Parts: sequence; C-alpha cells; structure tokens
Amino acid sequence: MINRFSSLIVLALASATAIAQTENIPLANTIRIDGNDSKDLIIEKAVHVVPTDNQLSALKNEFIAFIHFGPNTFTRREWGTGMEDPKVFDLKELHTDQWCEAMKAAGMKMVIFTAKHHDGFVLWQSRYTTHGVMSSNFENGKGDVLKALATSCKKYGLKLGIYLSPADLFQIESPEGLYGNLSKYTTRTIPREVPGRPFQNKTKFQFNVDDYNEYFLNQLFELLTEYGPISEVWFDGATPKTKGGQQYNYIAWKKLIHTLAPQAVIFGKEDVRWCGNEAGGTRDTEWNVVAYSHNPDTSNYFHDMTAVDLGSREKLYGAKYLHYEQAETNTSIREGWFYRDDTSQKVRSADDVFDMYERAAGGNSTFLLNIPPNRDGKFSVEDVSVLNETGKRLSETYGNNLFSKASGLRAVLDNDLSTYVLLDHPAKEIIITTASPVTINRFVIQEAVPTHSERVEKHAVDAWVNGQWQEIASATNIGYKRILRFPEVTSTKFRLRIVASRFDPVIATVAAYKYKTRPPQLQINRDAKGTVTIAPLEDNFGWNPHRENALKNLNSDIKIYYTLDGSEPSSSSKLYTQPFKFERGEVKAVVIEAQQRGTAASRKFGISKESWILLNVSSEEAKHQAINAFDADNNTWWQSNENGLPQFIAIDLGKSYTLKSFAYTPQTKIRGGMMASGTIKVSDDGKSWKDAGRFTFGNLVNDPTTRTFNFPKAVTARYVRVEATALEGEGKFLTIGELDFL
Repeated sequence: MINRFSSLIVLALASATAIAQTENIPLANTIRIDGNDSKDLIIEKAVHVVPTDNQLSALKNEFIAFIHFGPNTFTRREWGTGMEDPKVFDLKELHTDQWCEAMKAAGMKMVIFTAKHHDGFVLWQSRYTTHGVMSSNFENGKGDVLKALATSCKKYGLKLGIYLSPADLFQIESPEGLYGNLSKYTTRTIPREVPGRPFQNKTKFQFNVDDYNEYFLNQLFELLTEYGPISEVWFDGATPKTKGGQQYNYIAWKKLIHTLAPQAVIFGKEDVRWCGNEAGGTRDTEWNVVAYSHNPDTSNYFHDMTAVDLGSREKLYGAKYLHYEQAETNTSIREGWFYRDDTSQKVRSADDVFDMYERAAGGNSTFLLNIPPNRDGKFSVEDVSVLNETGKRLSETYGNNLFSKASGLRAVLDNDLSTYVLLDHPAKEIIITTASPVTINRFVIQEAVPTHSERVEKHAVDAWVNGQWQEIASATNIGYKRILRFPEVTSTKFRLRIVASRFDPVIATVAAYKYKTRPPQLQINRDAKGTVTIAPLEDNFGWNPHRENALKNLNSDIKIYYTLDGSEPSSSSKLYTQPFKFERGEVKAVVIEAQQRGTAASRKFGISKESWILLNVSSEEAKHQAINAFDADNNTWWQSNENGLPQFIAIDLGKSYTLKSFAYTPQTKIRGGMMASGTIKVSDDGKSWKDAGRFTFGNLVNDPTTRTFNFPKAVTARYVRVEATALEGEGKFLTIGELDFL
C-alpha cells in the first residue's frame, strides 16, 4: 500500500504544473462562470481557483494582532464623534517595544495598527490635516505613534499592516470638511506636494477623483511610502455617518496600493474578507473559494459576506465568478475595541484565546486579535499575561509534532506545503505509523491550495485501537489548514480518510500533537429569582474539549470553589455543591483539579430581579413583550413597535436602591433595533422623573455585547426609566435583551 502511494507522490510532483487531471483550465485567482457551464464544469473551475502569492503569505501568518488606539482610549468611547479636541489624546509615554515583545511572545506574525479610526484623528505626522497627534501635547506635537511602532516591528521581526478608515467623522462634521462636500471629479496628482515636506519616493499618480478621495489617496501614499514595508491594508466597512452621497474610489486606491506596496493584501476588498462577526465566531465550514455575482478584479464595491454558507456546491452553481478570498476572524482581547479601564472591562482568558486560535487558524482562516494599549501607552498587565500564556501553550502544543519520526508518505510528513500526495485511487486514505505508541488529541491537515485549490468536502481520522480502526474525529472541508480536536487517544497507527471531495484530493501535510488538558472554564449565571448556578462554560461553536462537561456531574475529582466578595477563590474558599441565592455583587469561581488550578471566572450581578415589576412601556410586540427585558434570559428580548423615537421602558425595582450604573445587553438574533443612545431617568413615586444620565453606545450591531453606563453620580430611587433616543442597525424598532442596574 505504502509503495503504491510512494509512486503516486512521484507522479504528483512530476505533474505539478499540469494541475488536476487533463483539463485545460489555467490556475487563477478569479475564474468567470459562463451561462452554459454545466455543474460539473463549474466545480472543475472551482478547483483551479487558487490564492495569490500575497494571500498565501497572509494565510501563513495564521495569528496576527490588531491595535486600536487614539482619542477613544482617553474618552472611553467605542466610536468617537470626530469633534474631539486633539488634546484629549493625552499620551505621556509610548512603549511600542513592550507591545511588540508581548505580541511576539504570543506567536503573532503581524500587527495591524489603526492609523486613523472613524473619528478622523491621525496617529502619524500627516501633511494633509491638523486633526491628529500634531495638534496634541504628545511629544509637544512632534510625536508619531505609527513611526515608533514601525521601528519596534522591525526590531522584533513583526510585519506591519495599517488600518485607514474610509469613514471620517472629522471630515464630515468640520465646516471645511472634505467628506461629501459635493466637489467635482477632476484629474488630481497624488501625492499633492506640501512645501517643506518633500517625499523621498518620487512616484506620481494621476486620478480622476473628488476632494475626499484625493485626501484619502494622499494619506495612503504617506503610509505606504514612509512606514513600510506594509503587508496588509485594512479597510473597515463601518459607516457611522454619511454625507453628500460620498463615494469611495476603490479602483484608484487599489492601483496606488498595488504599486507602492505590491506585497500587501487588502482587507475588506478582493484579498481578505470579514468573517461576519466580532466575537471570534467561526464557521464549521469555511470555504475560501467563494461565489461572486460580479468581477472582484474590476469592482469598486464589496459587500460583507456574513452568510453561514459562502462556498458550497449550491452557492458556486449560482455564481457568475469564482474567487479566492480568505477569511479573517477578528475579535478583541477586551470588551470593546478600545481600552477603557482595568477594573470593569473584562479580558479574555488564555483559554479563550487559544481556543479561538485553533478554531480560526485551524478552520481555514486567519486569527486577528485586538490588544488595545492603555492610557500609559502600554499593554495592560493582564493582557500581557494572557498573550504570554497563549504563546506558551502554542509552543508547547504545536512545537512538538508527534509524527516527525513516523513512517508513511514523506511528502505529507515533511511539513512542506509545496510537496503533496495526489489521492487518485478509490481508497483515498493516508496511513501513518509510529515506531512506538503516541498519545495525541490534535490532528492537523493541509491541502495543497497553492497548486490544487480546495477540494476536500468531508474527512475523518481513525486510530488503530484494540485491533481495529476507530474513528476519533471528523469534519467537513480542509483548505489551507484544519485542526481536529478530540479526546486523547494512544496508538501506533492513524488513518486520514477523505469521505467526499470535489476532485481527487491533494494533501500537503499531516501532523499530530498533544495539548495538555487543563481544568475547564466556568460560567456563572443567575436567574430572575436571584439563584446563582456555576457550571462548565457552554461552547457556542460546536466543539466540546475532552471532559469539558464532566463538571455537570461534579464528580469527586473536580471541585469548584467560589467567593462572593470579589476576592480570588482558592481551595480554602467555599466549595460549590448546589445553586444559591445572591442579591448583588461579584461572584468568582475556579476549578481546582488534582492540584491544578483552572482559569477563574467572575460575574458582577446587579440588583436581583425577583421583585421587579413592569411599570409601563411605550409599545411592545406580542412575541417580544417588555417583561423580556428583565427576565434574566438572554434568549428573549423586548421589541417595540415601529412607532419612531423615543421608545421607553419603566420598571419598579420593588424598593429603593442606591444606583451607580446600568447595563444594556443587546439581543443577538437580529441585526437591528440596537439602543445606540438614550437617557436614564429615576423616580421615587413612578410619576415624577428626573434625569440620571445620558448614554451613547457604539458598534452594537457587529459587537452585540453587554454595555455599561456609569451614572455621573450615584442616585437613590425605586423606579427607573430607560428611554432610547437613537437606534443602530436595521429597523425602526427598539430591542433590549436584558437590563441590569448596579
């Protein structure tokens, strides 16, 4: 069997340029579908759609960083208004070496920096605006955050990418702003020369553009010629506000990028696409060969691809173009994209980050994790600790390939994506044998996507146990990389089976690893009657780690300890044996198993909702009544009628409390009706109301996580009224998943 496979390797390698049987379809990044193409021909074309060299390089990064930094860091907002005084950027110190050291320790290969967010504030010394660091007190207006980061990236061997927001609230709101000013399209020379600030790069472009596109192109020129090399340009599709029907001339942007940064991929356009959420969610099947209704090579417009299915056969059959466009799975290490504080802003654990890495990088996409610097110009201690632990786990797990000395097909055991095995025989399987038993719980597979595209549609892995094959894991597609996770199994023989594929499978690498199992994470919940339960964290992404659910039975080997005063739990803390009543405060819990401590979980609870009563409401849908806004169930929500704004809900808390803040949890079932801003009112009698504060939340549709508003000063009241004055997302109705008062 192995000898026969070895001959197939030679055949596959010898025919590397004559890809896929005898077709005459050339490899390409984009292939057009003709109206009379049969389904078989469409699939044949699909297996000739391959990544560009730049895309392949980006895929190999696997784990990269995002850095959101700017005025929002100091105002504690998610989205600025554009009208902030530049001096709110009150940076006294900058520690980009510390950033890069932590990112390098985590195993990251590149960092993407928000050179300009939606507020229009620039973090480099641009020639074309004064709304930025040049008008702040940072280094007496001479500071350049991007320049410092670029220097540190070179020092630590990290690639650099730039985020330049097309949306620009400063250019919208300013009286002399260029965004949507209805200027005429004329021929403009890029870059526009500025006296006393010559460019070393003498490349010139001429584009037929309006004022704002000229401004944007001039700034792109600065970023791509004075801070490079730039490996990724990140275009956010968010538009907090528009004006004057402003259009973006992406065709011009692309020409400038391809000329000045020929090694860069472009996010949000034809190279790299958004995964569809900002929570680290991954698809079970992530195809990078996707269906297009227009030609991505010549398009000026790209929409977000958020559907669950983007590249199945049925999707491809309805396409006009097939295009390779890889996914980037992005989320933040903290609640929100910008730093707020080290007390109430939750930080993801190393368990979370490691899990997302395996699902994203091991699910045919790239993992992009945001780490926001604090107001001291550093990554906070907790964030650095998580990054270091994540890097340690990655090194411990994936630094030791347990198949490195195995026997079998060398082309799949050599960790080289350019060598591969063509499985054109009926069995379509690969068998790996080790000299002595190995214990594994991770299996990594890669297809030869640079030369043979994505082919596998379903696969499984077996281990030889007790004299027979036993399936230990299965999944759908593979693509650039698939990481399979399963309970530990010990054997000397393992088998990869291709169950279904679009064409003869071409496997480039196979490897096996062992992850050191750790105590599971916990989730802490409280129902409407104030009863707290502590249980294993339920996985939202369809994967149960080994023994994850063992805690549901609370067996004798696993114990949960908890505290109610905010202190760190230990083996001397109270042992959890059953649910308990808790009025309000912070619950912290941890698993301690065989002297090994897990990651502590914490949850701050507001006032118990057991005695809450609905006082009145502006309107409600029959299926989504107002009482759902305080039933302690995030699966239900209140939805108002489409009666315009304001919409409100008033609640009787049962007795008077001293209130310091309130929390709004959006519903996550529909992309609309989010409470973007509003007013909190309080009352002693439920009739006479006074304002307790005005709040604004941003980026709710893409990041529907709980938002907290701290009252300007504590208030004492029995009755509360939440009044929404602005909405975000689709629809003209208001939705509230849950309200809490602290």
